[in-house]
Amino acid sequence: MRIPIFLAGLFILALGVPAMRILEKPASYGFLTGALTLGGALIICGLFSLRNRWHGIIGAGVIALLGASRGIENLAALPVCLLDRGARGPAPVLESAVALTCILLLILVVRALFAEKKRKLLADEKDE
Repeated sequence: MRIPIFLAGLFILALGVPAMRILEKPASYGFLTGALTLGGALIICGLFSLRNRWHGIIGAGVIALLGASRGIENLAALPVCLLDRGARGPAPVLESAVALTCILLLILVVRALFAEKKRKLLADEKDE
């Protein structure tokens, strides 16, 4: 589970570079700040997971939930922006990529937590 956390963080950080080249200056700085914050937080959670596995994974789940909740509205507006070629340009595509990454990471974290819960229940059942 650590590898997807690091990959998601690096992917979100890497999206800041094309955003600086593609978007206009005020929007590009805003996107870069958000990418550095969200991607950096995921990298930090990945580093925490090296020392204490579940603290890092749960922290990454919380960060992914924040990123997904912030970007879910961009996913809903993506088809309109792609068909209309709206005034925002390629920003919705970049924001939707971040939202999809966060949603995927959130699903992986929830699956890992359910698998751990099931493992503990089975281990307790064997002890009895």
